[in-house]
Amino acid sequence: MSIIGLLIGFALLLVCITVHEFAHGWVAYKLGDNTARYSGRLTLNPLAHIDPIGTILLPIMLFIATQGRFVFGAAKPVPVNFNNLKNPRSGFVLVGISGPAANFIFAIFLSWLWRIMPANDILNFIFWQLIATNVILGVFNLIPVPPLDGSRVLMGLLPQRLAASYMRIEPYGFAILMLLILLGLFNAIVEPITVLILRRLLIPL
Repeated sequence: MSIIGLLIGFALLLVCITVHEFAHGWVAYKLGDNTARYSGRLTLNPLAHIDPIGTILLPIMLFIATQGRFVFGAAKPVPVNFNNLKNPRSGFVLVGISGPAANFIFAIFLSWLWRIMPANDILNFIFWQLIATNVILGVFNLIPVPPLDGSRVLMGLLPQRLAASYMRIEPYGFAILMLLILLGLFNAIVEPITVLILRRLLIPL
């Protein structure tokens, strides 16, 4: 991947993570929590969602780990006060899954749009990058390791005692995640599922 391609991929990544984080804030807002709105995070402005670790360090690490095949990352988490939700337990699940769901929906819409757009190399590159990044972001975030969204979904589904025990690993979640990435988590889990979804969307690999 050239430097120009890397920079374009990073810009498209910002679009995808902005959609992801906006979805979290919007669902929380609809379920009764105004925290994201009051903190200025209920916006599609990418600058409001940039995080030094998730948006910059994580993409670099994954770029190296996958030998340049994919570039993606995470944004600064949207603040949510789950005590404000109408039903905190189900809200935990809905807010958690909304980000990945938004990425998958966005990818489906883009794959449809790609089919009706005139073909050229630049558009093909942009559409492929956007669709692939959305799918990867959705799949990756469903892994049940804090601080990923899959952990929120799992905690919302577990009985309260098990959920409380599971939450104790949260302070160590990022370190665990980085270790799993270095041990091949991406190649073993995320990449095969991503390839399967992209094939279902009829995206050339």
